[in-house]
Amino acid sequence: MRNRPSKVTAGLSIAIVLASAGFAFFSKTATSSIPRSKVLQGAKKSIQGDTNILLLGLDSRRDANGADLPRALLDLMHVGSSSSIGGYNTNTMIVIHIPANGTKAVAISIPRDDYVNVPGLGMKKIKEAYGYAKYAEDSKLYKQGVKEPLREHLARDAGRKATIATITQMLGIPIDHLAEVNLVGFYDLATALGGIQVCLNKAVNDAQYSGAIFPAGLQTITGVDALKFVRQRHGLPNGDLDRTHRQQAFITGVIQKFKTQGILGDLGKLKALLNVAKKDVVIDSGWDILGFLPQAKALTGGHITFSTLPIEGYVMRNSQSVNLIDLVKVQKFTHDLFYPPKPTPKPTASGTSSPGSATSTAKAIPKPKPTKVNYANLANGKSVDGSSIPCVN
Repeated sequence: MRNRPSKVTAGLSIAIVLASAGFAFFSKTATSSIPRSKVLQGAKKSIQGDTNILLLGLDSRRDANGADLPRALLDLMHVGSSSSIGGYNTNTMIVIHIPANGTKAVAISIPRDDYVNVPGLGMKKIKEAYGYAKYAEDSKLYKQGVKEPLREHLARDAGRKATIATITQMLGIPIDHLAEVNLVGFYDLATALGGIQVCLNKAVNDAQYSGAIFPAGLQTITGVDALKFVRQRHGLPNGDLDRTHRQQAFITGVIQKFKTQGILGDLGKLKALLNVAKKDVVIDSGWDILGFLPQAKALTGGHITFSTLPIEGYVMRNSQSVNLIDLVKVQKFTHDLFYPPKPTPKPTASGTSSPGSATSTAKAIPKPKPTKVNYANLANGKSVDGSSIPCVN
């Protein structure tokens, strides 16, 4: 079975472009030409100016209107057809948290095989929420006589809603914005950007599956090679979890290119990237690109750290290998990263609080110590820093 490629890197890069290009032309283009979805209308939002962005990489061999992608293009990308492989799994899911105060952003990757409760569908792999909901809605609309491409658009919205509801429930956080990228979007992005720097701990040869054949060390990858880099999971010590780190490392390489090589000042590259967005990306209808500009500095400056949700182990469910998770640990892990507690003022020697606070002579009631969660032994417990090029498996 062939691997599924990652597309969410394209979504993040496009989000950076849309948020950072300070030209009215690009702002108008983004507002009027990028496909929009209303799935977040009426949804609960973050408070105090924080922003949570859900990036989805959709595993589909079809375009935005439901038509099969050209066979020649699929062969070039080393992937199967819509009839043999694919469907509508979200094989890449990343939530980025950008604090309102402009400090370092943090991002969490959700392993695609996490076994979770999908509202209305029961226990499934989290990647399957989109496809199951999309299929059910498509079947209903077909019986009602709704024609393509409208039926495809409405059915995909049902898939997005199911995925958002599942992730919101799983992590215990609101989702403020959505960026979804289809399969061909990654290839188009890699072509538009040129080369991206990445680093591997060891040389790899995965000719049978993803086609990835790379030496160890720092290197620049372009086009189809970039797709192979983020697709590989066979032959890696931790399989899908190492592939998640590959995705994070590639995003870091994209950010570094924006940061160091003047992409935002290159009119030609900006136009090429926006053409990718118009063809391959869907964002939520409420995303105010100009209003997002101040928060985007955390991304374009490389001030972001990527982590991966912890898992408890691998088991078989319904003849499938799935990741078992502890929901309490997952939510604590998320909240500790996204909403770290603010430090409390230390009392002075006289028993009063630090300057500016109310005087208190009463003995402070000791707070219960938080439960410590040990992630050290988990293969996915390490993080990837977006301020430099990391070496990964």
